Amino acid sequence: MSAMDTTEAPTPTESPLAADDPRRHLATAVGTARRTMAAVTPDQYELATPCPAMTVERLLAHLVTVVDRIACAGRGLPPAEWPADREDIPRGEWEPAMLAAAHEVQAIWTDDVLERPTAVPWGEFTGAEVAAIYVNELTVHTWDLATATGQDVAWDHATLACSWEAIRSQLPEADRDPQWEAVRAMMPPGVPFDGPFANAVDVADDAPLIDRLVAWNGRTP
Repeated sequence: MSAMDTTEAPTPTESPLAADDPRRHLATAVGTARRTMAAVTPDQYELATPCPAMTVERLLAHLVTVVDRIACAGRGLPPAEWPADREDIPRGEWEPAMLAAAHEVQAIWTDDVLERPTAVPWGEFTGAEVAAIYVNELTVHTWDLATATGQDVAWDHATLACSWEAIRSQLPEADRDPQWEAVRAMMPPGVPFDGPFANAVDVADDAPLIDRLVAWNGRTP
């Protein structure tokens, strides 16, 4: 069964995956995130980011955690058993930790996972849909990190398009409060739930795709 190569962003001639396989875009998103993480300098660790309540240092750890959670989803673990943000990674070692987590995802996300019902904190979807929504999360958090640290990122258009389609499918309405209230009501007693996405921010219809993407995720580009 095919598996994604999460070590580097693939090019059309390098990737064995079909152009519409979300694992292809997940690999590209991981590669873009890794390069952005590697360019962060120690004097930037305490800077604020567009991600609420996260410094650059916390966001670096969170990016590793996102990939850990992708692995958990691929294993079929219930979201209540997914890890919290990593606090065990030494300063400056987030990018190597991201690579290790990506290799784990590569081993787990084989072809059969794409068709399997897969749980995330706000519902159950096919593995392909879950992979695509995590393309979105990795891309937006990479934008958060790049914005906070003054980096220019060469965004892959196909990966942005995958992210856009996924987030518009998962969150079709700009106002997410009713959706999160419904999810919260279905959570088991004692399991906290905070809506993972803020309400959408208005931007021009002809704004660059990365700007429209982060705005639909609740950021101000």
